[in-house]
Amino acid sequence: MDLRDATWTDVRDCETELAVVPVGSTEQHGPHAPLGTDVVAAEAVADAGVERVDREVVRAPAIPVGIAEEHRQFPGTMWVSEDTFRDYVREAVESLAHHGFDRVVIVNGHGGNVDALREVGGRITRDGDAYAVPFTWFEAVGEHSAEMGHGGPLETALLRHCEPDLVREERIEEARDGRAESWGDWLSYSNLAYDAAEFTENGVVGDPGDGDRQRGEELLELAGDALARLLEAVAERDVSRPDRRE
Repeated sequence: MDLRDATWTDVRDCETELAVVPVGSTEQHGPHAPLGTDVVAAEAVADAGVERVDREVVRAPAIPVGIAEEHRQFPGTMWVSEDTFRDYVREAVESLAHHGFDRVVIVNGHGGNVDALREVGGRITRDGDAYAVPFTWFEAVGEHSAEMGHGGPLETALLRHCEPDLVREERIEEARDGRAESWGDWLSYSNLAYDAAEFTENGVVGDPGDGDRQRGEELLELAGDALARLLEAVAERDVSRPDRRE
């Protein structure tokens, strides 16, 4: 059930505890890919996972702005603080739990959200408001994960499969010419850069030319299958908290 399309009476009559919340970001993805790339990806993977499970799942609207100040030099990028983001996600999940949807998978499309989502999932679960687990799609695509950049091969491939009209194909060469090969500026196992503009001319990391539509189809299948397995596990898990060890 998609909450965007449902009525309150539909929700009242829905018999499930399980929900997904897509979370993305509104930020630059180079000259060829839209600011909403991470939202598109999170929604597509969330829907693919839900379609693969044989049980009712509530699909919440996506949270479109995340922790993205590292892209602030690129016009159009939006961001909120980590505290604001954690509070927003927590309260959104708590509102779902209020209606009985208290087993929640947060489907994430943005690397900058990862640490905060793990923290907020732990806080929600330990406080007993709900059981919340974050899932980041590009960590669940097998060997492809090693090539995750920014506006690079994986994100471009997924867009070409899910929303091909959003990719500015005439700008792919421009994206390739101004790209960085890897994320950050590393020395002695430390990243010296805080903002993407310190190491990439146009915001791209990785070669978007390596992300064709067929690869995008494979990525969505892998991520959707992984999410479906997680949804089943979350639905069946004993979520009571362990007793104090004596």
